[in-house]
Amino acid sequence: MMGFEWLRPAAVFGSLLYALIGVGVFWVCFVVIDKLTPYDLWAEIVEKRNTALAIVVGAMCIAIGLIVSAAVHG
Repeated sequence: MMGFEWLRPAAVFGSLLYALIGVGVFWVCFVVIDKLTPYDLWAEIVEKRNTALAIVVGAMCIAIGLIVSAAVHG
């Protein structure tokens, strides 16, 4: 039976720290990709309602999230 060892302060703090690191790396990757593209991704998706670009950016976000989570928990 599984105990409450996952509730130890060290485990909770480590999980929160890795989550923050993962979100930070994800944000930096998104900003870099936004700067590499020839147009403003946010304006193109929100203002011009470019659905195809929104799907591509969503897929890219999922891919970066998977890579970051694998690297952090690896």
